[in-house]
Amino acid sequence: MKPSVTSDRPTDAVPAWRPDPPPAAASYAAVDAYVEQQLRRLNVPGAALAIVEADRVAHQRGFGHARPGGPPPSPQTPFVIGSATKSLTALAVMQLVEDGKVDLDAPVQRYLPWFRVADSAASARITVRQLLYHTSGLSSACGWAPMVAADRSPGAPERQARALASVRLSRPVGSAFEYSNANYDLLGLVVAAASGESYPAYVKNHIFGPLEMCHSHTSRDGARRDGLAMGHRFWFGHPVADPDEELAPGSLPSSLLISSAEDLAHYLIAQLSGGRYGGAKVLPPAGIAETQRPAVEANQGVLKGHYGMGWLVDDTGPTRVVWHDGVVPDFFAHVALLPERKRGFVLLLNADHFAMVPALGEIGHGVTALLAGRKPAPSRWGAITPWALRGLLLIPVLQVLGVATTLRRLRGWEREPDSRPSRRRVAVLHVLLPVVPNLLLAATPVLLLSSGLARFLLRFGPDVSGVALVCGGFAGVWAFARTGLLLRTLRPSRHRSTRR
Repeated sequence: MKPSVTSDRPTDAVPAWRPDPPPAAASYAAVDAYVEQQLRRLNVPGAALAIVEADRVAHQRGFGHARPGGPPPSPQTPFVIGSATKSLTALAVMQLVEDGKVDLDAPVQRYLPWFRVADSAASARITVRQLLYHTSGLSSACGWAPMVAADRSPGAPERQARALASVRLSRPVGSAFEYSNANYDLLGLVVAAASGESYPAYVKNHIFGPLEMCHSHTSRDGARRDGLAMGHRFWFGHPVADPDEELAPGSLPSSLLISSAEDLAHYLIAQLSGGRYGGAKVLPPAGIAETQRPAVEANQGVLKGHYGMGWLVDDTGPTRVVWHDGVVPDFFAHVALLPERKRGFVLLLNADHFAMVPALGEIGHGVTALLAGRKPAPSRWGAITPWALRGLLLIPVLQVLGVATTLRRLRGWEREPDSRPSRRRVAVLHVLLPVVPNLLLAATPVLLLSSGLARFLLRFGPDVSGVALVCGGFAGVWAFARTGLLLRTLRPSRHRSTRR
C-alpha cells in the first residue's frame, strides 16, 4: 500500500525549503497595474497576489489594506478561500484512493452507512466520484442553506449531512452536472471515515504540513491569531468591515479553508509539478492529472466549460486554464493554473457580495489572460454591477416620493372637486397602473422567504435582501392603503361631480 504523502519533516517544523528568488518585479508590472486598477474601480479594500512559474514562487504583491487603516496584506496574511477549498478536498480524497482506502466508484454508503436522501434507491447509487464531479443529483440550493446554519457545536457536519435525508434530488443520479456544496461537505465526512482522522486534522497533516502551508487554517479562531485579513461585505457597492462573520463548520470541506497567497502558491507548485513541492510528494502525477481532467460538462449560470475534481477546466481558448473561484460573504478568491505554460496564480480579496461575484471573477480571468500573453477582455459586469447596487437606494427614495405625490394629489382633489378625474381615469391611471408595480415589488419578500434561502441571501447580499424585505413589505401595504385612500377621497358622498 503506497503512502499518500511523503515528507521528511514533521508538520510543525520550520520550513527547510524556499522557492528560488523571484525575477525582477518589472516583469509583472502589467499584472500589478491591472489588479490595482480593477480593485480601485470595484472598491475592494485589499488583496494579495502570488504568481508561480514551474517550481518557484515568482512574484508576490499586496494591495490596499488587510484591515481598515492597516498595511497591505503580506504574502503570509490568511484569507478565507471559499470554494477554492474544493480542490484541496479532492486532493485529500485522491490521496486516500492512492492509499487504497477509498474507491471512487464505490457508493457513498460504503463509507457513510447512514447517508440518505429522500429517495432510498437513489441514496444507494450515489458514488464518491459523482460527489467529486457534482453529478450526484443534489441541488445547488441544498448546499447553500447549511452554510449559514446556526449549529456550530461538535458533530455539526454529520448532523448537517444527515438532514439530507429529507432532500429530494433535483435530477437523476449521475445524469448531469449541478454545482452543490453538499457534495464536497459529504466528501469531507468520507475523508474522515476512510482515514480515521477528522477532516481538519487530515488536511493539516497530509496537505498543509507537507506543502509548508504554515499560514493555513481550518478555523477562523486560529487564523485570527495569525493575522487573518478583515473581511468586508458590500453594502450598495461600498465595503463594510465585518469582523464577526462566521459560517457553519459543516461547510468546511466545501468552502471554509483559510490560507495565504504564499501558502496557496506552494499548493499550485505541487499542482504544476506532478504532486511535488520541494522534498514532499502529496500525490503521484497521474493522480494530479486526474483531478485536473475535464470530466463533465459544467454549464450552469456563469459557469462554463468542464468540471474535474474540485477544478473548472476551460479548454476552449488557445491556452488551457484550470481554475476555481471562492465565494463567502466577506472574502473572494480566484486560483488558476495554466498547465502548458507551467504558470499559476492566486488572487485573494477581503470583500464579497453574491451580485459582485461575476465582476470580481473578471479580475481573475484578466490576470489569466495577461499570464497567457493576451489582453484582458473588456469588463462587462464590473462596469454595471456596482452602480446597479447603488441604484437600489433609489427604490425607497421613489417610494417616499410616490407617497408624497399621492397625498398631495388627494389633498388637491379634496380642495378642488372639479379637478377630480373620471372614474375610468381613476381606475386605469391611479389604481391599476400604480398597483401592478407595487404588487410585483411586494412579491419579492414572499418569494425570498418561501425559497428557504432568506438567511443565506441576507448574509451574501444584505443590501439586496434588505431592500427586498423592507421595500417589498412597504409596497404591499401601500398598494392597499393607496387604493383605499383614493376610493375614500373619490366616493360619491364626498363630491357632486366626476367630470373629466
